[in-house]
Amino acid sequence: MLIKEYRVVLPISVEEYQVGQLYTVIEASKNETGGGDGVEVLTNEPYEKDGEKGQYTLKKYHLQHKVPAFIRLLAPPGALEVTEEAWNAYPYCRTSEFQSTVYVHMTSSKLTLQTVLTNDYMKDKFMIKIETWHKPDMGEECNVHHICESDWQKAEVVHVDIADKSLVKNYKTETDPAVFTPKKDNTKNRGPLKCDWKTCLANNSNCPHMCAYKLVTVECKIFGVQSKLENFIHSVEKRLFAEFHRQLFCTIDNWIDLTMDDIRRMEAETQQELNEMRKNEEVKGNCMDE
Repeated sequence: MLIKEYRVVLPISVEEYQVGQLYTVIEASKNETGGGDGVEVLTNEPYEKDGEKGQYTLKKYHLQHKVPAFIRLLAPPGALEVTEEAWNAYPYCRTSEFQSTVYVHMTSSKLTLQTVLTNDYMKDKFMIKIETWHKPDMGEECNVHHICESDWQKAEVVHVDIADKSLVKNYKTETDPAVFTPKKDNTKNRGPLKCDWKTCLANNSNCPHMCAYKLVTVECKIFGVQSKLENFIHSVEKRLFAEFHRQLFCTIDNWIDLTMDDIRRMEAETQQELNEMRKNEEVKGNCMDE
């Protein structure tokens, strides 16, 4: 088992993050869908249960070209498909992914998210758990998840700087916070993010800030590949966290004025679009050839 906590600081507020995250999920899904791979949205509809109201989604992720060759060789047909169920009732949300579970809770000052990933084919031999706190600070809180002391001592804290282009696989100028300058009245002066941007942000009372604390636990009890696979998964998670939040920040002018009604409309429009892209377009996004 390998545990790491990734900390991602952003020049946005926890409240703004709700819309920004959902918008970026939509756009990232389009960028990763094609050639049979990508996101298939099966259900996206309102739900009400036990006094709780929200949005229920059921998605399937097709990952044939998204894993390295050694995993494709080991994996039987169907093992590289991920099923995700999500009950999003802001301020509360839970998601089941890979037969997994994500729990989200948000208040005006913090957003928590927990994801547990397991695979039907490998049963209890494989698990990824992602627990996230979003807080209005600069990523300085110790053991924010309150895990047991023995596990915390083994955990590695990894600071993910969204302005560091070395963290991404395919560099794009348009998603580089180091050169991006927001243009709108409610976003300008938040970028570009230069080498000392975190220090400047901490001292700027006119700019919101937050940190996503992502505790990732990976366990793969497969003889001969456990260490290699656990380290590979962590390397992918770090890259995905960096790429996702770079895109989120660099598209801030596109989503900062959107409402949740706008997001729901966009999700509905994207559902069929993704199905057509997966069937008819070429493989795109981050692919693994080795």
